[in-house]
Amino acid sequence: MGAIRTPRDKWIEEGLRALAEGGPEAVRIELLAQALGVSKGGFYGYFRNRDALLAEMLDTWEREVTEVVIEQAEGGGGDARARLARLFAIVAAADGTLQSVAAELAIRDWARRDEAVAERLRRVDNRRMDYLRSLYRSFCADEDEVEVRALLTFSSRIGTRFMAADHGGRSREEVMLLTREWLLK
Repeated sequence: MGAIRTPRDKWIEEGLRALAEGGPEAVRIELLAQALGVSKGGFYGYFRNRDALLAEMLDTWEREVTEVVIEQAEGGGGDARARLARLFAIVAAADGTLQSVAAELAIRDWARRDEAVAERLRRVDNRRMDYLRSLYRSFCADEDEVEVRALLTFSSRIGTRFMAADHGGRSREEVMLLTREWLLK
């Protein structure tokens, strides 16, 4: 009876976790194997090399933060406001998943130094903005307002992680809830 191999998706998931914690430099085969409690030999049964793993990590991340999220938001039906509310809930619950803000920030930082990653990030951001525009367009007739709402929605997902400001006695969560309510008007 042969040894049970660590599934391919576990290598990708662990790679994304390492990326989120330490950037692309932290994605090292020996460290991933150690974290998974396996030998690094199993890695080569799935991936040609580290670059192949990095590419599959980005493929997985891209699918998770675009198509999977959109399918979840669309899956419950309802009008555009209901789908937006569902999208907000999905995004708020994403910490600790492949859709986490930590992974997103690590990829954004990586994109500053790697044009191929920057191009992929541009594609992901455009897909997300297009989806947001399509939802806002269903209840906002003004294209300028559609663009502003889409930008504010997307910016609040990323940008608030960089803010250290207090919110006049409100928690960050309270302010995010107020923001979501305003965006859905």
